[in-house]
Amino acid sequence: MLHVRFHPDARVWDIAECPNALDKEQWFKVLCARFGSKYQTRAGGRGFFRISRIELESAKAFRPH
Repeated sequence: MLHVRFHPDARVWDIAECPNALDKEQWFKVLCARFGSKYQTRAGGRGFFRISRIELESAKAFRPH
């Protein structure tokens, strides 16, 4: 599971496994684009992506054009 926490204004406050080449918002957008159906919202400005290690590594290797 890859955890995400949000500011009250919905900006990403913290997100796990964020690659150095991306900021937190960009990483969240990559994950949503690839694994949006695997995201679950939680109370208190939290959520998580339920993805495998292989899926995570493929997302981290992604290089936008």
